[in-house]
This record gives sequence, C-alpha cells and structure tokens, in this order.
Amino acid sequence: MSVSDSMRAVRITRHGGPEVLEPTTVAVPTLQAEEVLVQVGAVALNNTDLWTREGAYGRPDDPKALSGWRGPIDFPRIQGADVAGRVVAVGAGVRGSLVGRRVVVDPAIYDTEGPDANPVGLMGSERDGGYAEYVTAPANRVHDVTESPLTDDQLAALPTAYGTALGMIERGRLRRGETALVSGASGGVGLALVQIARARGTRVIAISSGPKIDAVREAGAHEVVDRAGDITEQIRAFAPEGIDVALDVVAGDLVGEGLPLLREGGRWVIAGALGGYGVTFDVRRLYLHNAQVIGSAMHTPAHFELLMDLARRAEVQPVIAAAFPLDQAAQAQEELSRRGHVGKIVMHP
Repeated sequence: MSVSDSMRAVRITRHGGPEVLEPTTVAVPTLQAEEVLVQVGAVALNNTDLWTREGAYGRPDDPKALSGWRGPIDFPRIQGADVAGRVVAVGAGVRGSLVGRRVVVDPAIYDTEGPDANPVGLMGSERDGGYAEYVTAPANRVHDVTESPLTDDQLAALPTAYGTALGMIERGRLRRGETALVSGASGGVGLALVQIARARGTRVIAISSGPKIDAVREAGAHEVVDRAGDITEQIRAFAPEGIDVALDVVAGDLVGEGLPLLREGGRWVIAGALGGYGVTFDVRRLYLHNAQVIGSAMHTPAHFELLMDLARRAEVQPVIAAAFPLDQAAQAQEELSRRGHVGKIVMHP
C-alpha cells in the first residue's frame, strides 16, 4: 500500500489545558524491526488523555509533580491510546500477510513479554499514539479483527476502557451468580464494566446520575443507584445481603462508605479516582471479613486477548457518544471533560 511521507497529527509540547493541543504536519513514523504501521481509522478519547495532557498523575516521590502516565513526558508527544485501523506496512521480521488487515492496537507497554505482564507505559504517553493519520506499534500488540462486525469507532472504544474493565473483573475474580457494584457507570469504563459483568452472568448494580440512568440500565444494569441520593442506603435496598465485588472508578468517600457493604470475602477493585485520591476507611472491615482492596491498572496481555475474542464475536457493543474530526481534538477533549455524555467520544483523522 502507498503511504505518504507526511501526515496530519495533533501533539502536545507541554502540559496544560486544551490550548496545548497543537494540530500539525509531521513525518510519518519510521518503521522499526518487529513493528507495523497502522493507518488510523478511529481513535477514542479517554480520561488518560486529559490527565496526561495536564500532567496530573504525579510521581511516587512527588505526588504533585507534573507527569505522564508513568513518568515525565518526552515532548513533543502525539496523544491517543485507542486505535482501530488497517495495517499498511510492516517492518523487518513481520509477516507481510498482515498488510491490509483490520486491527486493534493494544496500547499498553508491558514490563515483560509473558501473558500476565503488567502495564508500565501507555501509547500516547510513553510513546506516540493515534491522534494522527498513522501510528506504529509492535507487531505482537496488534490484533486482527478483520471479521468483527463492530465498526471502527466501536473497535477504537475498546482498548483502554474495556481493557481496564476486563482487567478489573479478572483481578476481582467476578463469578457467575455474584452481585457486582459498578461506580461511574455512565462513563467509558463504567459502561464497559456493566456490559462485561452482565455478560458473565452476574447481577449488576450501577451508580449513575439521574439523566443517565436509563442509558445505564439499557447497557445491562439490573438496578441503578441515583448518586444524587443516599448511595449506601440505595445499595442496601437493592442488595440487602451485600455485594461480592465492587468495580470502582470513583474512589474517594465511596470506598470508606461502601466497604461495610461487602459480603464475607468480598473484593473492592479500584481503577480510578474521579471522586478523589484520598481515601479513609475502617481497616477492621478488611481483616474481620477477609475482604480485599485491589488496585487495577489497565489489563494484561492475556486479558486483552480475551477482549479481542469478545470483539470478534461482537459480544460487547460500545456506545459512541460523539465523533469529531482530528483537527478538533481540543473541542473533543473539552467535551470529554464536561462528562455530560454517555459512552465514548472518538475522532477521525
């Protein structure tokens, strides 16, 4: 396939607000050995885009330091972790039959090569991402989804949100017949949690705001808690015997208030902190009831393989809230930050 020498892209040259997103023309990235070049069909937005742009992640030695997902950003950086598209070229050591195939890129940078490796970096933060017409990726991190009936927009919605959701569900050992609590249920990860947990045969109690309750219920939640009311009392009413697994992207006060709602041996899985980073709880609720608090950052390679199997069979149906052209990246991120939508926001190069 013919590929031009230059491409349109949006990059950041420093941390800051939406104004630091810079539409530009740059060289198409050079293929290295064991890499493929993907023409981007759609790129989805995530909270990681906002927090990386703002430098909001901090560092273990300095929580207030400006930082990308796992450390200082090597500017300029092209953002965008979630890419669906087609392979247009391959580097040395990669089979040529991949050219022309429709793929989803696993955006994680792992600490080892094994199936249970931990993510220690992210495309769009620690390496250039998909806010561009083309992006390179390791060949072993692109997954052939040519036969999937999902659209490019839906496929692009999967990697970070659904990967994070599946990682939470796997690490929380959620089993058929259990009761799961999902916080932040109208967001990208929240809707993914609702859909995947429902598909696993669990009873899903979701927390959402009033205007979005119907959409969350339509995604598969059995019961929806209105966060404008007394959250713990509503959960108790829906699950008087308690919950088995909390799948939490909110944290903050919810952790301390919600831990007493866990059944014996319950698991509280945290993958975000939309409600605040500081958490206080009664530690007796853990050791007296054999409960666990589990941190979950994205997914492992094995989790991502499971996700791609779901995508090929269209067993999950990502909801697309809005689509923007690439040169409106700043507007798209502002829309994401307002949190008035349900589902995922995508961009088209």
